Amino acid sequence: MTKDELYQKIKSIMVNEFEVEEEKVLPDAKLVDDMDLDSIDFIDLVVKTKDFIPVKIDPEIFRTVRTMQDVVDTLYPYTQQ
Repeated sequence: MTKDELYQKIKSIMVNEFEVEEEKVLPDAKLVDDMDLDSIDFIDLVVKTKDFIPVKIDPEIFRTVRTMQDVVDTLYPYTQQ
């Protein structure tokens, strides 16, 4: 999976599951400030990625994640395992 494919999958989750307006889901969009996600949403996001990320992901990895691009960059190595 490429980073762009991962971005599109995460974008789909943001729009369909978290009801974030599609035009707000940009690489530099801040998850908390721009998309109104909270800590529970971060855990839900990890759960929802299980369909396309084959390994268990510790939600703690999201402590340093601030933007959509951070999400992609953080999750991408897990797609390569």
